Formats: sequence, C-alpha cells, structure tokens
Amino acid sequence: MSETLKAGLTSTRRYDIDQARTIGFIGDDCRVYSTPALLYDIEVVCRDLLLENIDAGKDSVGTRVELDHVGATLLGMWIEITVTVTEVNGPAVTLEFTARDALEEVARGKHNRFIVGAEKTAQRLKAKRDKALAAA
Repeated sequence: MSETLKAGLTSTRRYDIDQARTIGFIGDDCRVYSTPALLYDIEVVCRDLLLENIDAGKDSVGTRVELDHVGATLLGMWIEITVTVTEVNGPAVTLEFTARDALEEVARGKHNRFIVGAEKTAQRLKAKRDKALAAA
C-alpha cells in the first residue's frame, strides 16, 4: 500500500446540478438532485482521492455506503462534496463525506472501499462474464 494513503486525507469537488443529475417527480420547475446521482458523485470523489494515493496498477471498489440525503438541491445550483479518509486497514478504506449546496448541508455519511489489483480484478470479471455467457 502507498505510504501516502492514511487517515486524514481529504478532497473537495464541486458539481453543477444539471438536468441529467435531477429528478422531476414534482414537476420540471422543481427538479432536484437525485439520490442516485448524489451517490454516484460521492463515489467518484472517493475513488479519485484513493487513486491519487495508491500504487500504479491498483484501483478501488465500493463495498458499503451509508447515506443520509437530508436536503434538496435544485437544478442550476451547485453541490460541494468533501470526502475524508477516516481509516485504512490494509486494503480496506473507510471514508466519511458531507455534501452541501450554497444554502445548507444536503448529505452526509460513510463509504467503504477496497483496494484491488486492476489486472487481477479484470481477469476475475472476464471469467465471470464468460461463465455467465456459457450458462445462458
């Protein structure tokens, strides 16, 4: 494991809330950041932080998420996601996150990721794909 991967590492990224990130179940004039889009954006920020601090040929996969989506962010607003590594236990990494828009906190939670060898993981996934195709 890389020596730079340790508790306390943090990253913040801002996203503009565009149409693709929203859901309009209350009507188009009340489109809001959807929970699936929020979760995807959180996962990207977490993964990118880890990629900056792990060895070449490694990547990470998500294994668990605890997400409280506590506020609505409207279409056209921005969101700022901050993630912090709170624990590194071998290849297992725990991160905490918060998300806020210009007015309030809109989400908080934890995300667990696991550091993997990219090549070995690709081989495992291709073997599973081949097995699934053979069974179809």
